[in-house]
Amino acid sequence: MVLRTYAANLHMHTALSPCAGEEMTPRALLAEAARQGLDLIAITDHNTAENVGAVLEAARDFPVRVLPGMEVQTREDVHLICLFQRLEQVLAWQEVIYRRLPARLNDERVFGAQLVADSHDRVVGRVERLLLTSADIGVNEAVEGVRGLGGLCIPAHVDRPAFSLVGHLGFIPPELGFKAVEITPRMSPREAYRKLNALMGYVLVVSSDAHYLADLGTGRTVFYIKDATPGELELAFRGEGGRKVVIPG
Repeated sequence: MVLRTYAANLHMHTALSPCAGEEMTPRALLAEAARQGLDLIAITDHNTAENVGAVLEAARDFPVRVLPGMEVQTREDVHLICLFQRLEQVLAWQEVIYRRLPARLNDERVFGAQLVADSHDRVVGRVERLLLTSADIGVNEAVEGVRGLGGLCIPAHVDRPAFSLVGHLGFIPPELGFKAVEITPRMSPREAYRKLNALMGYVLVVSSDAHYLADLGTGRTVFYIKDATPGELELAFRGEGGRKVVIPG
């Protein structure tokens, strides 16, 4: 078995997330990812995946692999990174989450625009429902739902006090079965383990959570894996077959 290295950033937003800049269009973020030397990225907009297809199509012109994904905000205000191998999987998950979102419209003056783009960076629509909110789904159900669709869940930015599993609970429930958790680039892995006892025993992943192009290269993790799939990432978290996870620096 031949393993290759993937410099990955598994958490970033497009202009569909109302808190992200309108510059975060499919081709612009792919070009910046390539310029930053990234081999693998995941598109993880808030509670939606409507720009994932456009990024996947645009990625044919760039040396960057793309994982379909979503950042779900659960009933507990916990953010989970949900990663899938195929577009249809994340769209099926989107249907689940859309059914659980409150019936509120987005106010662009307060939250920002929620722009849908095509693969040539043209704005082709807007999502009218409010995305920057909690879905009526608990952490346990969300994790089970993602796994049931063949996906992978990673608790997001657990070193932050807000919108994180550790920040809200103070620990990681073992029954959730996580092998890895995400930290932000603001904290080194050594510092994270030292300050947050709840992280001991978990593999750490660093991602940028980029909302603007300038942030895209601030966080990365190197994976030694056979292919760029969620299944291979999970095998790397387990350290199987020589696979491993390395945080540069």
